[in-house]
Amino acid sequence: MTAADRQAVHTGGCQCGAVRYALFAEPANASICHCRMCQKAFGSFFAPLAGVSMSDFAVTKGDLSVFKSSDAVERGFCKACGTPLTFRYLTHGAEPSSEGLVNEIDVSIGSLDQPQRVKPRKQYGTEARMPWFDDLHGLAGAQTDETTSAETLGLIKSSNRQHPDHD
Repeated sequence: MTAADRQAVHTGGCQCGAVRYALFAEPANASICHCRMCQKAFGSFFAPLAGVSMSDFAVTKGDLSVFKSSDAVERGFCKACGTPLTFRYLTHGAEPSSEGLVNEIDVSIGSLDQPQRVKPRKQYGTEARMPWFDDLHGLAGAQTDETTSAETLGLIKSSNRQHPDHD
């Protein structure tokens, strides 16, 4: 059975649309990882990830580029726009597949078309969590149109090169 024959539970992809993927099961173990390697890979304070079996993941457009960030981990991304898309343990206390790889892949929750549907339930790598992380919810907030001029918003909208959150 090919990806085209299956009903996707979730779809996602990179910012430019060069890479799209489908998940054929609800992702499990949704989490955020604060480890320094994930911080650097995402250029952020943490990496939000959720996993599925490799048999429930398919790239439906384009090709993932892969960076082996250690002997234990490979990270998939779009080579055109740089969006972090996947995280995969090559060995991790699980029985590797016949190819020598663990049979699970995590996707970046933010790359899902509907990221609000996958809520992180756990944190990892807390030794590298920013000391002020727990204070973020108390920061003042503003919507984009409150802090960006109408002219700039118009320019962003008229020249938006971001792929829509659907195929």
